[in-house]
Amino acid sequence: MNRRTFLAAAAVSATATPAFAQKRETIKLVSSLPRTGSAQGQTDHIVNGIKLAIAEADKGFPFDVRYVDMDDATAAQGAWAAEKEADNAQAAAKDKDVMAYIGPYNSGAAKFSMPILNEEGLVMVSPSTTWPGLTKKVKGDEKSGEPGIYRPSGKVNFCRVCPNDAVQGPLSAVFVADELKAKSVYILDDKELYGVGVADAFESKCKDLKVKVLGRESIDTRAKDYRELMAKVKKAAPDAVHFGGTTQSGGPQLAIDMNAVGPVCPFVVPDGCYEQAFITNTGAETFDKLVCYVTIGSVESAELAKGTGAAFVKAYKAKFKVEPEIYAVYGYEAAAIVLAAIKSVGKKDRDAIRKAVLATKDFDNGALDKWSFDADGDTTLQQITVSKIEKGKFVPTKVITVSEK
Repeated sequence: MNRRTFLAAAAVSATATPAFAQKRETIKLVSSLPRTGSAQGQTDHIVNGIKLAIAEADKGFPFDVRYVDMDDATAAQGAWAAEKEADNAQAAAKDKDVMAYIGPYNSGAAKFSMPILNEEGLVMVSPSTTWPGLTKKVKGDEKSGEPGIYRPSGKVNFCRVCPNDAVQGPLSAVFVADELKAKSVYILDDKELYGVGVADAFESKCKDLKVKVLGRESIDTRAKDYRELMAKVKKAAPDAVHFGGTTQSGGPQLAIDMNAVGPVCPFVVPDGCYEQAFITNTGAETFDKLVCYVTIGSVESAELAKGTGAAFVKAYKAKFKVEPEIYAVYGYEAAAIVLAAIKSVGKKDRDAIRKAVLATKDFDNGALDKWSFDADGDTTLQQITVSKIEKGKFVPTKVITVSEK
């Protein structure tokens, strides 16, 4: 049966369903993402991807699927909040119709929901969390207890369809060394879990590649500007500046000040800045002068459309009337593997579904190339896209795979 057969009866809201669908038992898929604040642009695409996967479920799907779009952000913070993520996890855990939890979006948020859902045996599939410690012991970390502290039941219930920072950071360094021909770098981070993780992995690989690290500093994310810092970086005269952080933790202001007073060299930022809000908050005109590359652990839609993801891109554009942004495919892939696992299990059994998701091998029924989960819940498909910001858009420049490390 064609995997892209549309299922009109699959519900993505509480709207009425055809009579034959009403006879099926109801299950729920929930997502927990920041639906308030600057990340909403990206999470809109993740949610669209989830809805598309549900709509494309086979006609023989054994359940009436209901999708619940949960917000883990607050208007006050404009970003995810620990209490909201924990509340979402508790609500999902208590609702016995919920068979899978897609999310969260942020690595820091995952630390609050993972233990709650682990005790309930509810599978989590994240489209975007990249901190390595969520799934594996980080080299040199002897105190945090990660990832065991997130697994009080002793079982693995968390997995992710995106590469972790142990992939993105090193491959970003490969790009800086091989493509930009940089001999030296200056590294900044936002002191947060995600940003430090990316920067650490980038720095380690730079040293392996004999790229000299001229300096490493953590920024005050509440600072009004970073002109003094950028003047210091300029004096060091690096061939590139790398920032481990996000749009919300200082990325735009760093770009503004680097353009105004900083070194004349490329600015390289990770997927936490891969959202239109980064360009908007910085000002597209800034990038007329400042050369900025943004890395992300995926394949851009323009590149995706050339290969196995062509059908996904076509269907997404037809349904939502816009091009899919880069995390849309991960929302789609997360929902697709969950639905495949639920269909294979054929009953409302959280533990059986958890096992089926984690046992995913050679999955090729989604939008990406064939991939599997390893024993820790990490994807075996490890690659990044490097895009350059031009005329207010992210323009794909290079796709690098883990084999090039």
